[in-house]
Amino acid sequence: MIFITVIQILVPVLLIGAILLQMQGSGLSKTFGGGGGEFYRSKQSIEKILIWATVILAAVFGLISLLFVSPIK
Repeated sequence: MIFITVIQILVPVLLIGAILLQMQGSGLSKTFGGGGGEFYRSKQSIEKILIWATVILAAVFGLISLLFVSPIK
């Protein structure tokens, strides 16, 4: 039972972190230094990974919310 509670707390915290890392308009360029174009591909792949992580975490959060909801008594 404690494992489920930890998962129910950990997944939303990770989801909030992933959303906050996606800065509006500038992507991750300012977060990781924002140098010239030499790291363009790595930034692009980091942004893609972050978007996919957000989607997956949101889906897991939704499933956890639906599966472990306690019925109204």
